[in-house]
Amino acid sequence: MQEPTAIPLSLYIHFPWCIRKCPYCDFNSHEARTRIPEREYINALLGDLDHSLADIWGRSIQTIFMGGGTPSLFSPEFMDRLLSQLRARLNFSPNIEISMEANPGTAEQGKFSEFFAVGINRLSIGIQSFDNIQLQRLGRIHNRREAFRAVEIAHAAGFDNLNLDLMFGLPRQANEQALADLQNAIDLEPTHLSHYQLTIEPNTFFYHRPPQTPDDDQLFEMQQQCQTLLADRGYTQYEVSAYAKDNHQCQHNLNYWQFGDYLGLGAGAHSKLSQGQPLQITRQWRVKSPQDYLDKENSQQHLAGDQLLAAADVPLEFMMNALRMVQGFDKRVFAERTGLPLEQIETQIAQAMKANLLEQDEHHLWPSTQGLHFLNELLQYFMP
Repeated sequence: MQEPTAIPLSLYIHFPWCIRKCPYCDFNSHEARTRIPEREYINALLGDLDHSLADIWGRSIQTIFMGGGTPSLFSPEFMDRLLSQLRARLNFSPNIEISMEANPGTAEQGKFSEFFAVGINRLSIGIQSFDNIQLQRLGRIHNRREAFRAVEIAHAAGFDNLNLDLMFGLPRQANEQALADLQNAIDLEPTHLSHYQLTIEPNTFFYHRPPQTPDDDQLFEMQQQCQTLLADRGYTQYEVSAYAKDNHQCQHNLNYWQFGDYLGLGAGAHSKLSQGQPLQITRQWRVKSPQDYLDKENSQQHLAGDQLLAAADVPLEFMMNALRMVQGFDKRVFAERTGLPLEQIETQIAQAMKANLLEQDEHHLWPSTQGLHFLNELLQYFMP
């Protein structure tokens, strides 16, 4: 058995059902045409975890994130049982952050206080827009009024760690409309905002029938104006699309971006786990189909595959995460999380700096302003 590692460990739990698939969504989500099989799914999750305990034995869980799909479609009783069973099997950090994604639908709003009571202490609400026309274009099932009401109920339920998801660059969206959406979100006083551009992904409805979206010049101007508004209202950008009030950065996502470890449970979930000396990094992925995942309940075959990262691929994997952060990373973290000396990529660092995409001092490396805007170009320097 491997000794516990000092690399932080998070837990991600995927909930693959939603009420309706949005035309821009490329996540592993499936419309719940009948009842959601809560009992069967929790049994499958716990069987998956029991089979995975040897991979994380002795390590503390720093954060939990429940994503989807729509986790808030599940009942508070389900969440209570799930968290109780997790606590019985795992060592929770004393200040553990437990996040759950939620939609603003009326039926879900009524559960917020119960979700808070069972131990979920961070809520992430998928608003996307406050414009009813845009919400219809995006295939969302809520309206502007329900969006405002959901945030009010979340505050009243006790969630003082609250994220709102908001998109810009929407179909036929003008700059003024994007700024109005953002101002509506700010007025609701969330502690965190995820503000990101609508992108057209393969295997989505929008990919096959693309909407008319703003051109690159307008998108750049729109983003700049929105970032100015966020800064003026006290939201500090700490990642490409993440903005937070003081001390309210998402700890779970920070662990991803700092190349920490995470165990993924649920249909289609992914894991990244580090073990041994010299350090070996393994990626895992679970079976994607919800029904197939449920069918594996008694066979403990939830794992669809795994891959040991080749040493040559590790620097790019690290940089794809760490260079998303505005402040970059401590140079010591590179060696701690990759098992490789930073000197191994000195040439690539020098080339990226010469291109004005990367900056450094004695202890830190971070993307320049230009590097943040052209992150894909910056990452090219670290390709194996």
